[in-house]
Amino acid sequence: MSDLSMLINGLKVGAEHGASFERRNPLDGSVATRAPAASSADAVMAVEAAAEAFKTWSETGPSERRALLLKAADALEAKTPQFIEAVPAETGATGMWAGFNVMLAAGMLREAAALTTQVAGEVIPSDVPGSLAMGVRQPAGVVLGIAPWNAPIILGVRAIATPLACGNTVILKGSENCPRTHGLIIEALQEAGFPPGVVNYVTNAPADAGAVVEAMVAHPAVRRVNFTGSTKVGKIIAQTCAKYLKPVVLELGGKAPLVVLDDADLDDAVNGAAFGCFANSGQICMSTERIIVDQKVADEFVKKFGDKAKSLPLGDPRKPDPVVLGSVIGMGTVHHCNALIDDALAQGAKLVCGGKAENTLMPATVLDHVTPAMRIYHEETFGPVKCIVRVKDTQEAIACANDNEYGLSAAVFGRDIARAFNVARKIDSGICHVNGPTVHDEAQMPFGGVKGSGIGRFGGKAGIAEFTELRWITVQTTPRHYPF
Repeated sequence: MSDLSMLINGLKVGAEHGASFERRNPLDGSVATRAPAASSADAVMAVEAAAEAFKTWSETGPSERRALLLKAADALEAKTPQFIEAVPAETGATGMWAGFNVMLAAGMLREAAALTTQVAGEVIPSDVPGSLAMGVRQPAGVVLGIAPWNAPIILGVRAIATPLACGNTVILKGSENCPRTHGLIIEALQEAGFPPGVVNYVTNAPADAGAVVEAMVAHPAVRRVNFTGSTKVGKIIAQTCAKYLKPVVLELGGKAPLVVLDDADLDDAVNGAAFGCFANSGQICMSTERIIVDQKVADEFVKKFGDKAKSLPLGDPRKPDPVVLGSVIGMGTVHHCNALIDDALAQGAKLVCGGKAENTLMPATVLDHVTPAMRIYHEETFGPVKCIVRVKDTQEAIACANDNEYGLSAAVFGRDIARAFNVARKIDSGICHVNGPTVHDEAQMPFGGVKGSGIGRFGGKAGIAEFTELRWITVQTTPRHYPF
């Protein structure tokens, strides 16, 4: 168990009145972390520190920002053993997942470093003689990043890396489920040498989240907000940002479809589906939630996929034996998934493998012959319980893929690439992969969803557009004519 501090203006601090909260391991209830329970006043102090630091940080050159981000990437990688200890302790995820998170997050910091010279504008032709008209991108100000627990290192870094590259100062509001893991990110940035106040870290007890977030969003210095998490909470964040007219990037829930066309390489589709379904026990926003299979190949696919799912090792991620499926985040996930299994089986679904769980070690579970009458057809499981829907043809597959409130990631498997690509174009999602898994991320790509999966985009130049102000600035180079 570790005691944490917040970081405000370069100083490690506790919360007002010494308030703290505990994060317990989801598998055995042992105390994993004790962290400061910030008050609204603490949160405002973080914003004010970031606002003061913005005055100088926003004027730093791209080479200076790049150098610090590259140092942060190295420092993050050096903490891999600490992340591999912290992630299983706080969230129940595997050490393999923690290591993968570190690798991808370090790449995000390096990509952000490369973006520092890509914050570009343009000269725009003007109808006014002698007017040099420009679209200029400038740092926006203080950016509040709110990161979740499920891919904690990747998403914690994503919340702040591009904003820093653009010349903004940041506050990371850590997840109540993994304050130590998110704190290690902040330690890496501090070790890299970011000036005081440029990077700030706030932790809060679960009951205080709403008040702490609103206190920061309401502050005039906060100019951008980004949130990754559930659609339910994302709507609350959006309402709060609307109240104060703050632009927000939201990356929310998903019900990612994976379409298996009748000409698909079934072994390839099985491997892609297994990774997309069961990486981090299905607790990823991009996780494959609904496998849509052409009935002409469904029997063969289901047999192969069931065998693959049965072979995935399950166990306590803190023990030395490597596992693919560790603990889920809590018993709430277990109860939710068990209810979905009961409902589906009662209405005619067939259990291919797995089944209901009694604790947070949930096996890979597959349900076949799922129909729209069943809850699991529509509801996000966010666990290792997956459904197969059989369809008669390609058009029905597309309709099924679009038949939900979400639209983050999707995948299509088929040997005829042109046909598969045209199916991908018709799926209503922010991301779609042909002959690849639904779970895939690269720092330079425009990442985000449509419908209930959110608004805005992280990544690459799309991220620059989200975290800068586009200003129209003119210089009159010759005398200008006025009508009076």
